[in-house]
Amino acid sequence: DGRRITVRRLLQHTSGLPDYSKGDLQPRYYDPRDLLGIALQHKAEFAPGTKWAYSNTNYVLAGLIVQKVTGHALGAELDRRIIQRIGLRHTYFPAPGDKTIREPHPKGYYRDSAGAPMADATEWDPSWAWAAGQMISTNSDLNRFFTALLAGRLLPPAQLAQMRTTVPAEAFGPGVRYGLGLISRPLSCGGVHWGHGGSMTGYETRGGATDDGRAANVAVTMQPSRTTKKRVDEVVDTALCR
Repeated sequence: DGRRITVRRLLQHTSGLPDYSKGDLQPRYYDPRDLLGIALQHKAEFAPGTKWAYSNTNYVLAGLIVQKVTGHALGAELDRRIIQRIGLRHTYFPAPGDKTIREPHPKGYYRDSAGAPMADATEWDPSWAWAAGQMISTNSDLNRFFTALLAGRLLPPAQLAQMRTTVPAEAFGPGVRYGLGLISRPLSCGGVHWGHGGSMTGYETRGGATDDGRAANVAVTMQPSRTTKKRVDEVVDTALCR
């Protein structure tokens, strides 16, 4: 019953909605409602508000809400409210059909399974992720974003406090907690860092910032395995702690 799913439950992944991205997605353009159609072929994972499980479907619905409330395209709102506001010079939301990367960049690679040959996925239609990850950026811009967010340059204190109100998300690792689109991860040197990684066909990012202004983000040019993700998390921890 969608009437039981709040915006908070979408942003915190406690809605119970099935994840469309676990299906067989092809390298083609997807309208956001196509993605919802894939998700709705499956039953809910659990009753809203009773558990936590990451689902890209939540962010697609959040993006559609942004468009409904503002009357503007999601990319335009992201540009106006975030990108231009804090001066992210290398960050943008690709237009429909845009499979290229504007600035100089490394190639990204993807393999279907362990041992399978690597495929060049650099120019792969990102619409399959839409509001759940259809962003192009750089590590320096990600550092600027998370630092500005935690410093209160994007949200009033009350809203930032809500964003940092978390629930356990230990599927991402011991002690990991999830707020409203924001992950809290323990540091080996004490305290936590706040951020949000991302997976796109051919690329992976991990990182975030601390309350005292330290920031680190790492990008790898292959969509990795769970083991590789753990190693990238360790690199971020080393950068922030040493």
